[in-house]
Amino acid sequence: MSTMPTLPRHLDHAEFVNRARARLTLLYGQRDEEVLERLLALVAHQGSALLARRPDSPRPLWSERDQWLITYGDGLLDGDRPPLEALANFLDNRLPGTFSGVHILPFFPWSSDDGFAVIDYREVEPSLGDWSHIRQLAERGDLAFDLVLNHVSRESLWFVDYLSNSPPGRDFFIEMDPATDLSAVVRPRNSPLLVPVATRRGTRHLWATFSDDQIDLDFANPDVLLEFIDILLFYLQQGARIIRLDAIAYLWKQIGTSCVHLPQTHEVVRLMRTVVDYLAPGTLLLTETNVPHLENISYFGLEHLSGPDDAPDEAHLVYQFPLPPLLLHTLTSGEAGTLATWLASLPELPPGCSYLNFTASHDGIGVRPLEGRLPTHEIEALTELMHRFGGFVSMRANPGGEDTPYEINITWFDAMKGTRRGADPWQVERFLCSQNLMMALQGIPALYLHSLTASLSDHEGVERSGRLRSLNRRRWQREELDELLDSRNTPTREVFMALKRRLAVRRNEPCFHPDAPQRVITSPPELLVLERGPLPNGRRLLAIHNVTDRRQPLALPELDARCWYDLLERATVKRIDSLAPYRSLWLVSEDQ
Repeated sequence: MSTMPTLPRHLDHAEFVNRARARLTLLYGQRDEEVLERLLALVAHQGSALLARRPDSPRPLWSERDQWLITYGDGLLDGDRPPLEALANFLDNRLPGTFSGVHILPFFPWSSDDGFAVIDYREVEPSLGDWSHIRQLAERGDLAFDLVLNHVSRESLWFVDYLSNSPPGRDFFIEMDPATDLSAVVRPRNSPLLVPVATRRGTRHLWATFSDDQIDLDFANPDVLLEFIDILLFYLQQGARIIRLDAIAYLWKQIGTSCVHLPQTHEVVRLMRTVVDYLAPGTLLLTETNVPHLENISYFGLEHLSGPDDAPDEAHLVYQFPLPPLLLHTLTSGEAGTLATWLASLPELPPGCSYLNFTASHDGIGVRPLEGRLPTHEIEALTELMHRFGGFVSMRANPGGEDTPYEINITWFDAMKGTRRGADPWQVERFLCSQNLMMALQGIPALYLHSLTASLSDHEGVERSGRLRSLNRRRWQREELDELLDSRNTPTREVFMALKRRLAVRRNEPCFHPDAPQRVITSPPELLVLERGPLPNGRRLLAIHNVTDRRQPLALPELDARCWYDLLERATVKRIDSLAPYRSLWLVSEDQ
């Protein structure tokens, strides 16, 4: 028995029109009816096939069986086989039934940033495969597509239009006088904000939040918004169930503000939510905002709920960005109190909202979520330790002009190499403890391919690309990976098989339903103890983790005289006096 399922919202046409009008009024004022008319025409043209596919009995938004893999489309290379086909083959042969969904990082033609400088949003990068490969993957489970809507590549046709002063692209970008005071703008990078561009009209300076090859788009122009609604609908037609809104926090620009999390940005997310709730209910919107926690969860739109019967109308899911750096601090310091305090402070979410939990992704380990949670000297100690383990630190520019750490670049397996005392023999155990803890948390777990394969930091990749993030973006040769997985004594095999077993356990345990209650149980700082449940049938689970390299005594009132069953070891536990270094327990009472 699981917790009560959360069903998707189904909007009828009249409700859709009213909600869309409200969003467009806040975005475009007196132009709202004009833009609404164009939106309705777009929906009628593009959405008819989606409406025809709307199920009469919608499936729940998520369950305990939801767990995702994150990978690049060419994360695995297998001779002349298209990489997307190689990925499908790997999932079928090595991970059948393990993952409910796959987030394939941008698989479109691109010019830089490993896919996040998109040239053409409606094409598959030919070196990866084609749309038939994407649709075949969608038949195996849920697919997450990136909607890279903040910026576009300089090699896109829109930018070519801009250079030649031709529609539509000539009006898609943000020109700015370089003398404008932009000191209040919050940046995720330390590169120049304005990029000089030679055009037929002379040199112009364009807004570029992330790099000089990723030129920001102007959503104050409704043509841009409608173009991306059209792209969104196209992705849904190709099999996407999850839409990841990349770098969404920086979408709307307004001089004199921070240009991050502006009200208009939230309205764009709400409009997209309105569209998918009408045309494809059950589609999940996931916002990517690597910022402090309260800013991050603002994309649920909870502050707009006026009563207990109100339903959230913004993102379904947000990344649990504070988790990776806090977990890194916990396992390198041997102190779980900071992490426990944060977990205990998390608000109870309404139905239809949940977290995507992860420890590693294609990006680095964000440092900003530590702001206000760890003192500066602790953050400095953490970044210095990661340097010692072979990592790097990317910087960002602050409004005052000072650069500060933005993210740590390292593979998660290398980050687990030791503690503040240095490297030690506990790397695999420490790594698995981190994954056990992440998978036990309320929400949906997502594992990056390079966590699954215990990948080491790719320093040669950094030398080739000149980008620090390449440390964690290795492309595996299938033959090499198979050899490591089939060998008896490799960390790759040990980690891969252990995680596969844990994921099989997790997806069959109803206490891990994303909506099942979560409670942090008071314990010594060397332990992190969680309760999941109780469920309506009374079932509950205790997840206990030793975050140190020393055996720790267990004296928890929750561990009464009853017999417990450890899901991880698949064994009855009658007496638990202590816990080995980095050992985890997933305990359910035998009378349940």
